[in-house]
Amino acid sequence: MTENRPFLPYGRQSIDDDDVAAVAAVLQSDFLTTGPAVEAFERAFAAKVQANHAVAVSSGTAALHLGVVALGLGPGDAAVVPSVTFVATANVVRNAGAEVVFADVDPDTGLMRPQDLAGALERASGQNVRAVLPVHLNGQACDMTAIADICRAYGLATIEDACHALGGAITEADGRLNTVGNGRFSQLTMFSLHPVKAIAMGEGGVLTTNDPDSEATLHRLRNHGLTKDVDDFVDRHAGFAADGRVNPWYYEMHAPGFNYRASDIHCALGESQLAKLDGFIARRHAIADLYDRALAGLAPIVRPVPRVPWASSGHHLYPVLVDFAAIGRDRAAVMHALRDRGVGTQVHYIPVHRQPYYRSRYLEAELPGADAYYARCLSLPLFPAMTDADVSRVVDELSRVVER
Repeated sequence: MTENRPFLPYGRQSIDDDDVAAVAAVLQSDFLTTGPAVEAFERAFAAKVQANHAVAVSSGTAALHLGVVALGLGPGDAAVVPSVTFVATANVVRNAGAEVVFADVDPDTGLMRPQDLAGALERASGQNVRAVLPVHLNGQACDMTAIADICRAYGLATIEDACHALGGAITEADGRLNTVGNGRFSQLTMFSLHPVKAIAMGEGGVLTTNDPDSEATLHRLRNHGLTKDVDDFVDRHAGFAADGRVNPWYYEMHAPGFNYRASDIHCALGESQLAKLDGFIARRHAIADLYDRALAGLAPIVRPVPRVPWASSGHHLYPVLVDFAAIGRDRAAVMHALRDRGVGTQVHYIPVHRQPYYRSRYLEAELPGADAYYARCLSLPLFPAMTDADVSRVVDELSRVVER
């Protein structure tokens, strides 16, 4: 608390009475998990992002992992991952037994560019690169038109990491607008619905796809690899009674899966939140615009991460680029000073190729764009419940800290 003013975290969920009522209704129903709320949420989510199918899971990391496994990545394979992301994007590739090839990013936006992908593929010469995981950072999408062209030329599968990008869109050269997650540029897109994201499930994630076979695979993988689809049964004798009817208890496992199910409790909250997504995104846009105008006086010492021309941002985060050397204070000092004034900040992210595990496993790549972005980035508070006065307060406190 500062002068009796509430602390402003960098991100926070917005929960209303209707969200509470939706969860309470499930708690009073017959199904707390594997029930109708899961399917209802999946249908609503797919419709919202204009995809054919959506599969709800227990977390964004679970969604990434299932996507990698569903594409068949394993030992002897490799996948390209931009270094500026949360560690999960790379870790799921390793968890599947495949190797990671780190790509550089734009030093000002943190996004993997087509030339960064091309450079990573060149460095990976001799490896069996089978997939690319573009990361849509801070709410902004990568240039997926160009990246998809490269992936097609190399025969690479694509999983879009859209943890930050729900509510965003990508514009093609002909003006066509694509909702992030609609499947135009990739086999799979995954989302995180952690409390600081665009909408909250508590913990949860979603995968979207336009391929019915991928949907079926994902549904099996999230539930231990089990199937009760009679068309898939291998052991027909065990699966059916003498009168030809299916044995009601019977199921089969054709390959091991995981317990990555999302409960009806989480999905009820997710569907309630999804109905408010447009309002949340509109408010995030308004807050970002306020920040843009209010920070103009601090340029070039502090400047917003530039907006890319091909994407409408979901504004998950509001990152700025700070010239810490010019203000004579390091980032830790700035963050501590802001926290003392009631303003929370965060860094998204430490380049993953710098993590000890990956440094020891691979010869450390020279990724100057990732290092330059990391050296300057700082995420300011952004969540729908913020008021215009909150934005002014953040900028005022930041001004005092950097001007000192």
